[in-house]
Amino acid sequence: MNLHQFKFVQEAARRNLNLTETAKALFTSQPGISKAIIELEEELGVEIFERHGKRLRRVTEPGQLVLSAVEIIMREVANLQRIGEQYSKQDAGTLSIATTHTQARYFLPEPVAALRRRFPQVQVVLHQGTPKQVAQMLRDDVAELGLATEALAEEDGLVTLPCYEWHHVVVVPADHPLATVERPTLEQLAAEPLVSYHPTFTGRTRIDAAFARARLKPTFALEAIDADVIKTYVRVGMGVGIVAEMAVRDDPAGGDLVSRPVGHLFGSNLTRLAFKRGAYLRQFVLTFAESLAERLNRTLILKAMSGEHTEYDV
Repeated sequence: MNLHQFKFVQEAARRNLNLTETAKALFTSQPGISKAIIELEEELGVEIFERHGKRLRRVTEPGQLVLSAVEIIMREVANLQRIGEQYSKQDAGTLSIATTHTQARYFLPEPVAALRRRFPQVQVVLHQGTPKQVAQMLRDDVAELGLATEALAEEDGLVTLPCYEWHHVVVVPADHPLATVERPTLEQLAAEPLVSYHPTFTGRTRIDAAFARARLKPTFALEAIDADVIKTYVRVGMGVGIVAEMAVRDDPAGGDLVSRPVGHLFGSNLTRLAFKRGAYLRQFVLTFAESLAERLNRTLILKAMSGEHTEYDV
């Protein structure tokens, strides 16, 4: 047996047993993947997949155990590569970060720039997606570090730590009636067409929950994943915007848009830092993670990675 066989089996499971998609993902041929999987099954003496003709139909019971073992093996192979880079390249390498648009656009620029100043030979790669995609990229070793507000704490196979809290703000044109209201109410917002995040992004679940508790049914005229897009549509009169507070932090005073805090309506949101469980973290990764929040330090992070319970108030 060999690592190529393990990779083929693992990727086939990730691609819902579609060998055509598996071959595309691994830049190889479908017959080659089928042959390698069959050879591994013959060597192990068990069927990993149940078949219908040449198609894979489902993972067998022993196949589930094989996949679990393969996951551990491939994780440790990735760790070996990182250990090699840590000690052969010293302060050089690639840091792949999986995150949402809001984090990439508003929160990460300064920490990433600081990392590059301290480690000029480190290349940073940003992968943007939904919180669910962020979690999957960590599990698939596409990214080494993840940052998102939604979903991460509930995902299996990840170690997560609280990073920072934030609140929503309402954004309206300067001549809108709500521009003069210091503390908007849910009833006032529900009476307006709203422009805000897609339900899977940037604390939208808290917005929906607050309206539901008040038994109000707001109208969302437009949903987006980008706060800059939301503000653009607010400017053209599509409705009242609800965005993360960091999205208006650098807006000029006296500009065409006015923002009002609405943490009293929707509560606080918690952005979390995440790693794949069992992953080896290189020194510059730990340094970067420490820079994201004052209470994050490598001792705490390494305790969490080792399985010790770690939690704190932010």
